[in-house]
Amino acid sequence: MKKTIIIPAILFELLMRNASASELTVISFGGVAKEVQTTAFYKPFEVTSGNKVIAGEYNGELGRIKVMVDTASVNWDVVQVGGAELITGCEEGLFEKLSHSQNAPQSSFLPGTLSECGAGLLVWSTVLAYNADKLSAAPTGWADLWNLEKFPGKRSLHKSAKYTLEIALIADGVEAKDIYPLLETKEGVDRAFRKLDQIKPFIQWWEAGAQPMQYLASGDVAMTSAFNGRVFSAQNAGANVKTVWSGSIYDMDAWAIPKGNKNKSTAEQFIAFSLRPEQQKQLSEQLGYGSTNVHTPELLNPAIAHRLNTSPENLAQSVALDNDFWVSHGEDLEQRFIAWAAK
Repeated sequence: MKKTIIIPAILFELLMRNASASELTVISFGGVAKEVQTTAFYKPFEVTSGNKVIAGEYNGELGRIKVMVDTASVNWDVVQVGGAELITGCEEGLFEKLSHSQNAPQSSFLPGTLSECGAGLLVWSTVLAYNADKLSAAPTGWADLWNLEKFPGKRSLHKSAKYTLEIALIADGVEAKDIYPLLETKEGVDRAFRKLDQIKPFIQWWEAGAQPMQYLASGDVAMTSAFNGRVFSAQNAGANVKTVWSGSIYDMDAWAIPKGNKNKSTAEQFIAFSLRPEQQKQLSEQLGYGSTNVHTPELLNPAIAHRLNTSPENLAQSVALDNDFWVSHGEDLEQRFIAWAAK
């Protein structure tokens, strides 16, 4: 007589899950963020889904994705992209259109999180930062970066037209709503560069994200623009570095799926998993960048939530980076900026 083998339900689920398991290649910007993403996203997703995550990194260049798509050799499943790159890649057909069917409703996220080709992963900001041990008074906004009498010494800015031109106009008294309409005009761009001319001899440029905190620690500069996550990490390490949120400029990084990907369903499953508040909580706690999920703050220690760029009081003082503007005008403005900086 043939025996009937009864498999317990939980074992059956595990067997079925493993039978359909696959490898998922997720590409981010590397560094400490990749380590945190491994803890917050990759390892937990492997446990809950049975899919193995292969973690890679790149420098954010769209050219590598374009080559894969154009040659039908896509071997990346999910990739982290900046806001401008997401828009450009979507327009050029480099990314899959996302269904978002596995995500929570749009009301669970900050505006703009779920788009045609992307899902917002985190919110980061460019802020004014200073070393409170080395200044006798606290700066209150970008205008103080230009105040050489009250705050003598070098100051540091990112060697890029993006963010720097906005900062110059804010320091010159332009309101947030008027920044991009003004930069659409020759007069507005000229105004930003004239403002930068005022402190050009005192600028020590930074190009890598770690440099601003190094400059502050050494006393090379009185104050600097910086990524808010870098300030958060420096504070956690014991540095008496302060953030000025007034006029800070925020942007959103997103997940995208390269066009022609063969694991789209699993990739969308991973994206939805990473946007859960429980997973986003770990990212905010360890990196200091804001979550795109509006339910994440309620899981955080209030002391940490208060330090994030997405806290209501900090966000209210911030300016949203206009990625559409930079997609349209970025190349020309960067060329002018490079020429100006080299003089």
